[in-house]
Amino acid sequence: MASEKSTLIFWVMLALCGVCFGAVYRVGDSSGWSSRGLVDYNEWTSTKDFHVGDTLIFSYNNQFHNVMRVTDQDYESCNPTSPVAVYTSGSDNITLDGPGNFYFLCGAPGHCLAGQRVEITATVPTPDDSFISPSPTPYGSSDSEEMSPSSALSSGHALHFSKLELGATMFVLSTLLGFVF
Repeated sequence: MASEKSTLIFWVMLALCGVCFGAVYRVGDSSGWSSRGLVDYNEWTSTKDFHVGDTLIFSYNNQFHNVMRVTDQDYESCNPTSPVAVYTSGSDNITLDGPGNFYFLCGAPGHCLAGQRVEITATVPTPDDSFISPSPTPYGSSDSEEMSPSSALSSGHALHFSKLELGATMFVLSTLLGFVF
């Protein structure tokens, strides 16, 4: 009996841990991070609700592009000369580590002026927030593409739990199941 309870607790905790993390967004969806004018990044961000803990994936050809996190002033003037951070892997995962505005641009000559820049505003999820933040365009897919379960969850249809909510959930579960952590 104790073994069955422990196994049940393990699986419940494992399931809950999956919803503690933020959403994952592929910047530009299937078009990725590009200067070819395929994506209006301002329009792209207008369809998303970004929260602290969410992850941005910048996918691009690193022979022609990069990602620079810059200040708001450098973002407005497309100035890549004093970045806060530089990413060059071609598949950069950047976690929004606090509330506020995050500014990114491509430092290749002319790319920012051609529209390869994005401003992300991250907020702290509140208890009033919906548990599901819809995103009209799933992560890197079109209607004809099949999504894996992990990419389907991380496409912006993310569940947001605070640590307090998770702690309260674990307390209730342990009380109901008579198990002490």
